Amino acid sequence: MASVQLVEDKVLTTEEIKDLQQKVRDLARQKNAVILAHYYQRPEVQDVADFVGDSLDLSRKAANTDADIIVFCGVRFMCETAKILSPRKKVLHPNPESGCPMADMVSAQQVRKLRTEHPDAEFVAYINTTADVKAEVDLCVTSANAPKIISKLESKKIVFLPDQALGNWIAKQVQDKEFVIWKGFCPPHFEFTAREVQALKERYPDAKLAVHPECHPKVIELADFVGSTSQIIRYATTVDSKRVIVITEVGLKYTLQKKNPDKEYIFPETMNYCGTVYCCTMKGITLPKVYETLKEEINEVTLPPDLIERARRPIERMLRLS
Repeated sequence: MASVQLVEDKVLTTEEIKDLQQKVRDLARQKNAVILAHYYQRPEVQDVADFVGDSLDLSRKAANTDADIIVFCGVRFMCETAKILSPRKKVLHPNPESGCPMADMVSAQQVRKLRTEHPDAEFVAYINTTADVKAEVDLCVTSANAPKIISKLESKKIVFLPDQALGNWIAKQVQDKEFVIWKGFCPPHFEFTAREVQALKERYPDAKLAVHPECHPKVIELADFVGSTSQIIRYATTVDSKRVIVITEVGLKYTLQKKNPDKEYIFPETMNYCGTVYCCTMKGITLPKVYETLKEEINEVTLPPDLIERARRPIERMLRLS
């Protein structure tokens, strides 16, 4: 009996998965489509993608292709970013219900209200925000480039949103500025506790600890390395240690094992349910949904042209500063 994987509420054999992946690839070729998958996606979805990576990097790569269609296997704001950078391409989202709780914790209206309260501040948004919010800020940043870019700004006062953990981590590195930090958070990252991390460290005393900056400050304090998903990949696959404890979404384990199978990557063990370091909305995208979305060209992401133009400006400014 071939090995099996759970996809939605149905178990597919390895042969069925391979057959469906081939159908997706054939459709993509016929329709001149490019398939993007975030690192946190299911392995069978990552394997069918043309590009696997972080959200902004994926959108930029898609923009540089001659594809007519982008199928983005990620959460909603990522699809919006792809549309912002590729307004003439058709962007499809395999699961429209896959939103980002953190991105939804701040609205454009709340940003406009903050503007009246802090007229002297520069408004900086994590790339993990909706298009509506991007359109209201001065600059976007990623978890990889945020400290470097914000340190270049002339303004001494920064309003940072929506992620409080990332904002506090940046503020510690850019100490010559005053930060006003929105109280949003990524539930899978932020709710993982220092006690749980300490237990992993005691269980694997020879392991290095890599942590995403969306994690709680007390977790970050325990880390040997703090960085974005792509930075964690570089660190975890090259560090001089046979074991690395990784505190981020468990989907990254598949990429790490492919890049350097000689190391052991230890993730929190609550992988099977919506809980610690497990993003339910990311996992809401399945291979059958990718196939149906591309086949029928459904779930198109649309944004008003004026919103695309306004949301594009803080992204382009980030790219210039970086």
